[in-house]
This record gives sequence, C-alpha cells and structure tokens, in this order.
Amino acid sequence: MKLASIDIGLKRIGMAISLHNDIVTPIPAVLRKNRNQASNDVLKVLKEWEIEKLIVGFPSASEDMQKRVKHFTKLLELNIPYEFQEENMSSIEAEELIKGDIKYKRDGRVDSLAAKIILERYLSK
Repeated sequence: MKLASIDIGLKRIGMAISLHNDIVTPIPAVLRKNRNQASNDVLKVLKEWEIEKLIVGFPSASEDMQKRVKHFTKLLELNIPYEFQEENMSSIEAEELIKGDIKYKRDGRVDSLAAKIILERYLSK
C-alpha cells in the first residue's frame, strides 16, 4: 500500500511517502500561503504519487493545534482513508538528525523529516 504522511504546521506542511517495503522518504514540504492553497498542494502530491492512505501527524500536547490539524484534514476532502498518528517530539527529533549537516533554514526540510519520523512510527506499530 502506498502511504504518505503530513506534519501540519502554521507555515509549512512536511511530507513523506512510503511506496513499498516500509521504506520512508521525505519529499519537499508544502509552503503555506493560505489554507486553501496548502490543501490543494497537498492533494496534488497525493494524486501524483497515487497515495492510498494518508497518515496525519497529531499533537497530543496542544488542543489548539489539534483543532487546526483536524480542520486542515477536513479541508482536504480526502477520497482515501486517513489516520492520525502521535507526532510528539518528531520535529525536535528531526532537528537533531540534521544538526550540523545543513545550516538550519525554514525551507521545510525539517518538517518533511518530521513527517518521515511520523510515518516510520505508524509503520512500526
């Protein structure tokens, strides 16, 4: 089954995919200008990769972000199944993984690495 995961943030949406054999690859993040543009961009990626199920990173620590994640997921109007996956500390873990390798930029690499971690957690269940 072809899977994708998203790590929804206020400025960027990190994305990762797993097309076969539980190998997870981060792909370029969606830079958010507004909700509608971001949801359309995410849908384009899901169609392009023929994704069959979406895993959505879900924060347990912040009720405000939980509401935002649920709202954004509804905006997607998905015609594939989706599931929420605990995302706590995934962004911090991603930052640690790339520390020293690249200058830390807000270009979405950390966000997509966080999405990769979220999908790996889902697959290891």
